[in-house]
Formats: sequence, C-alpha cells, structure tokens
Amino acid sequence: MIFSTLSQSARYAELHPLFQQAFDHIRNTDLNALTPGVYQIVEGKLFAIVEHLQGRTRESAKLEVHRKHIDIQMVLSGDETMGWKTLSECHDPVDEYSEVRDIRFFNDAPASWVQVPPGCFCIFFPEDAHAPLVGEGAIRKVIFKIAV
Repeated sequence: MIFSTLSQSARYAELHPLFQQAFDHIRNTDLNALTPGVYQIVEGKLFAIVEHLQGRTRESAKLEVHRKHIDIQMVLSGDETMGWKTLSECHDPVDEYSEVRDIRFFNDAPASWVQVPPGCFCIFFPEDAHAPLVGEGAIRKVIFKIAV
C-alpha cells in the first residue's frame, strides 16, 4: 500500500507502465464534473470509477482484495478513512473470489487505518486488503483500476 499526494505522484509512476497515464488523467480531467460511473481510459487495461456515496462505520466496512487490478483510490471530497491489512494475514473470508467482479471480501479487522483527505490517494496492490469508504457524510472519490 502507498499513501501519498498528487504532488508526489512522479515517485510512483515507474512502478507500473499505466500509472503515469492514470496520474495524467487526474491532472487533465475535471473529476468533480464527472457523474458517478465507469470511464474507460485504456480499453481492458485502465478505467476509472467515480463514486459519490455515504460513508460507513469501521465496524460495517469489509476488507476487499483484487487479483487482476491495482487500485489507485483518490478522495475528491469528504472525510474518508481506509483500512488496510496484508492479504497473507486475512483468514476469515466472507465468500469465494468472484472472477467476474475481481473481488473477494474478508471479515478480518484491518491492521491499520489511514485518514485520506481530499487530494490524497492510496495505491492498493493485489496483496493489500483494504476497507474503503469509512467516514461520516458523503464521500466523492475516483478509483483507477489498473490491470496487473
């Protein structure tokens, strides 16, 4: 997991060939003007999901993991906290992995919590279980899904 600000994104651009495109998209797009939904950027390799949802409690948040995608989750507005735990320490699955949705949920409690203010992002790799959308009130964010 990486937690950082857009001003520091150049440090991480070389970790994956599509990271720079994702960061360029953030800089060159008025993300606040987009309606919630899915936006293809590079067909089959990079897309963005814009969400505007109510935050949930830490107790109701489930850890999730993805096998096929890396997430770059950037908060646009609201007060979001994200939970994290390494996948190797998750032992209480809610269900089986969904190949179609590329997701599996766990009942395990996060090992740590990170407050992610607007303008900051977290990068979650397949080995990072994460519990997003924890907070009070509305949270507007964009999640970039990058094919592994």
